[in-house]
Amino acid sequence: MGLKQIGTVRNNVKEPTVGGWAEVTSWLEIDRDYVDGLQGLEDYSHVTVVYWMNLVDSCTITHVPQGREDVPEVGIFACRCPTRPNPLGISTAELLGVHKTVLTVKGLDAIDGTPIVDIKPYTPQYDLREKVRVPKWVGRLEY
Repeated sequence: MGLKQIGTVRNNVKEPTVGGWAEVTSWLEIDRDYVDGLQGLEDYSHVTVVYWMNLVDSCTITHVPQGREDVPEVGIFACRCPTRPNPLGISTAELLGVHKTVLTVKGLDAIDGTPIVDIKPYTPQYDLREKVRVPKWVGRLEY
């Protein structure tokens, strides 16, 4: 199995952090080989970005999300913590603009220098779900 990096995240966040992502503006620098793949993307309000959390060097099978004392320990597949068997991140962000090879987005939870492996448009018929259920503790986590 192989992944190809298609671009790089650029922003002012240099270290992994918990919370505060909602207001972060990022610039997704897309490699020129993939610029034609951006055609039509400007018509969408949001994109889902798949990225490689390149600073993660360990995996934990159980984890306390955000290290908080008021949430339970859960399995790695029951949370969105970074220490995963494959450190893939996925985040839906507001698309503010497309200019040549750069996408400007808001709310992406990835630090500066993060490799991008895919971008998909947010499409309600595929992405929006109704009648979802999440544990009550999820509402305590910071974004």
